[in-house]
Amino acid sequence: MKKYTYYPQGTCSVQIDFEVDDNGRIHNVQFLGGCNGNLQGIGVLVEGMPIEEVRAKLGGIRCGYKNTSCPDQLAQALEKVEI
Repeated sequence: MKKYTYYPQGTCSVQIDFEVDDNGRIHNVQFLGGCNGNLQGIGVLVEGMPIEEVRAKLGGIRCGYKNTSCPDQLAQALEKVEI
């Protein structure tokens, strides 16, 4: 399992840590900052999901007037993962 750290832009969260296994599935997603309960929920919901499925579901979500959101930033972080 490979560990990743991503620093989101334009959101309340300031860091996203996660792991990806050899099959391209995401694990142990943790956000630093932001809406704690909601972000814990996202981590639980995406646990074990394939990267492409998470990107498809979360990419493009906006938070209020912002052009991005914590879920969208997770999707962007996953774009940088090479399997």
